[in-house]
Amino acid sequence: MIKKLFVLIVVAAIVLTFFMLDLHHTLTLEGLKTRLDEFTVWKENSPTLVAAIYFIIYIIVTALSLPGAVILTLAGGALFGLVTGLILVSFASTIGATLAFLVARFLLRESIEAKFSTRIEAINQGIERDGAFYLFTLRLVPIFPFFLINLLMGLTKIKTLTFYLISQVGMFAGTIVYVNAGTQLAKIDSLQGILSPSLLFSFALLGIFPLLAKAILNRLQQRRVYAKWKKPTAFDRNMIVIGGGAAGLVSSYIAATVRAKVTLIETHKMGGDCLNYGCVPSKALIKSAKVAEQFRHAENYGLENHEVSFSFKKVMQRVHDVVSQVEPHDSIERYTQLGVEVKTGYATIIDPWTVEITSPDGSCERLTTRSIVIATGARPFVPNLPGLEDVGYVTSDTLWETFGKLEQPPKRLVVLGGGPIGCELSQSFARLGSQVIQIEMAERLMLREDPEVSQLAYQELTQSGVHILTEHKALRCELKNGQKILVAEHQQQEIEIPFDQLLCAVGRSARLEGYGLEALGIETNRTVQTNDYLETLYPNIFAAGDIVGPYQFTHVAAHQAWYAAVNALFGQFKKFKVDYRVIPWTTFIDPEVARVGLNETEATQQGIEYEVTRFEFAELDRAIAESNTKGFIKVITPKGKDTILGVTIVAQQAGDLIAEFVLAMKHGLGLNKILGTIHAYPTWAEGNKYAAGEWKKAHAPQTLLNWLEKYHQWRRN
Repeated sequence: MIKKLFVLIVVAAIVLTFFMLDLHHTLTLEGLKTRLDEFTVWKENSPTLVAAIYFIIYIIVTALSLPGAVILTLAGGALFGLVTGLILVSFASTIGATLAFLVARFLLRESIEAKFSTRIEAINQGIERDGAFYLFTLRLVPIFPFFLINLLMGLTKIKTLTFYLISQVGMFAGTIVYVNAGTQLAKIDSLQGILSPSLLFSFALLGIFPLLAKAILNRLQQRRVYAKWKKPTAFDRNMIVIGGGAAGLVSSYIAATVRAKVTLIETHKMGGDCLNYGCVPSKALIKSAKVAEQFRHAENYGLENHEVSFSFKKVMQRVHDVVSQVEPHDSIERYTQLGVEVKTGYATIIDPWTVEITSPDGSCERLTTRSIVIATGARPFVPNLPGLEDVGYVTSDTLWETFGKLEQPPKRLVVLGGGPIGCELSQSFARLGSQVIQIEMAERLMLREDPEVSQLAYQELTQSGVHILTEHKALRCELKNGQKILVAEHQQQEIEIPFDQLLCAVGRSARLEGYGLEALGIETNRTVQTNDYLETLYPNIFAAGDIVGPYQFTHVAAHQAWYAAVNALFGQFKKFKVDYRVIPWTTFIDPEVARVGLNETEATQQGIEYEVTRFEFAELDRAIAESNTKGFIKVITPKGKDTILGVTIVAQQAGDLIAEFVLAMKHGLGLNKILGTIHAYPTWAEGNKYAAGEWKKAHAPQTLLNWLEKYHQWRRN
C-alpha cells in the first residue's frame, strides 16, 4: 500500500509540473510551429543534449498518458529528420507505453481482478490464446487511443516483454508516417509551402495509412486462420447453406436470385422449426382454442353461452392440415424451381471450403464452395431434472406428434416455463379442456416485459383456466404407485404436483454439435460466435438464425440471412453490418402482446430520461364494437420529444398493429407523423393514431392556446 501511495505521489507531482510549466500549450500544433525555430537553434548548438531531453520528455508524456504525444512525434521529424526522428520516437514511445502498462498493472490490476474476477478471467483466457495478435491489431490500426491500450493491457496477464516487442513492431509503420509528416512541417515557410506535393503526400498518408494497414492486417489474419488448410483452385459452388429453416431458405433464395450456384442441405424437414413445430402449428392450435373460448362467452356478442363439444383428435388433425397447406411454400420443389439445388442429408464441414453430405442411404458426397452459411437453428432445451426420462415429457417440437394420437386433451398438463411458448400453449390447452398447471421459477411470467404486462398475462391465463405457480423451482420427477409427480420447491418447501403429461417450454438451445465446428476451431458458447458481419472465425463461413442469436425469432433469422448471403457473395467489394436496432416480437396469448424497442423497465435500467404516452383500447370504437376492449398502447419517448424509443401493445391484433411503429422507428418518423397519417375508420389501427394524439395533447403549447382563446374572444366582440 505504501509503495502504491508513493508511486501515486510521484505521478501526481510530474503531472502537476507538466501543467505548471505550460507544456500542454506548447505541445499543440500551433505551439510547435511558434517555437520550432527556437528548438532548431537549440538542437544545432547541442544536438546530443536536445535529443536526450526530447527522448526523456517523450517517455514521460507517453508513460503518464499526457496530451501531446502526436505533436511530439511530428516534432521529432521536424527537428531530427526522418531517420533520427524515427529511431528516437520509436523507442521512446514504446518505452513510455510499457511504463504506462506497468503503472496500470501495479496500481489497478489487483483491485480490478478482485471486483470483476469472472470477466477478467475470461479476458485473460482470450489474451493467453490470441493476446499478441490482438495487441498487434490495435497497434497497427489505432481503433482505440494508444494510451487507453496501454492502461487496459496492464490489467491483463500479457507478459511485459511480449507487450514491449509487439508494441515496438506494431507502432513502427504508423510512426514512420507521422515522423515523415513532421519533416514536411519544418519546410513550411509560406502559403505556397502548404501546397507542396511532398507535404500533401505526407498528410495523405495519414488518411490512407489506417485503411492500408487494415487491409494488410485482414490479409495477415486470413493467412493465419487458413494456414493449416489447403484452398481449392476451383469450386463446385458459390455457396452452400446448411439448414432449411427461415435463415437457410432466405440465404439460398438470395443466392439463387443473383444467379449464384447454391446448394441447400436439410437433414429432416424443409421449413425448419417454425413451419413444422413452432409458429405455424402453434398459431393453428391457438385459433381453435380461441374459437372454443368464444363459444363459452358468446354472451359478449348477444348470444347464448355454449359449452362447445369437439374432437381433440380433429383439432390436432387441423393443426397438421394447416402445416401441410403452408408446406409447399418451403418445399424442395419450390426452391428447386427458384434455382436452388436442395439435398437431403447430414452436412459436415470438413475444411473452410469443403462440405461432406451424408445421404439417408449412407452414401457420401463432398462439395467445395467459396462460402458457407450455417443455419442449423435451435431445439427445445430440456432441463436436467432427475427422473424426467422415467415419467416422460414432450416439448414444443414433439407435442404435435404425441398429442395428435390422443382422443382427448391431456387431463392434467404441467407446463414448465413462463416465457412466450409456455404461456401460449398453457392458455390454449386450458381452453381446450386440460387442467393446466404452469410453473415458473421467476417471480412473474414473461420476464422480459414490463411488470404490468406480466400481470395482465397472469390474469388472462388464469381466467382461461391456467393455474400459475410463480417462484416455484422444479426439483425432480417421480413415479409413485404409477402416478407421475413433479416435485417443486416454493419458499423452501417441497410440493408435489401430479400430472398426466409434462411439457418442457423453458427455452431453446442452438444446434451446434456434429457439423464440424469443433474440428475447425469455430468458437461456440451457447451460440456460434460471429462478428458484426455474421462471419465466424473464417471470413468465408457465416452463421445466421437461432444458432447465432441474440433473438430467436423467425423474422430475425430471415433478417440476418440477407446480411449473411450478401456478405458471403459480395463481401470482397462491400460488407454490411447486421442491424438489430428495430426488432419487433409478439407473444400470441389472448390478448396478444407485441413490442418493439425499449419498455419502461429497460429505459430505467439504462438511465434514460423518458416519458410514457398511453392509450387504452376501451376508448377505441372498433374494440368496443367487438366487445374486446382489454389492452393498451404504451409509447416510450424522450422527454419533450416525439421520437419513438419503444412501444408495447397489448390488444386483440397487437402483432399486426406494431408494424406501423416498427416502420416509424426504422425510418426515424416520430409520433407527429403517425398522427398526420390517415387511418381507416373503424379499425384497430386507429389506436396507433390515437396514441400519437395523446402525446400531442400532453405537449400542446398552452401559452399559445391561451393567446388564441383571447384572439377568438376579441373576434366575437
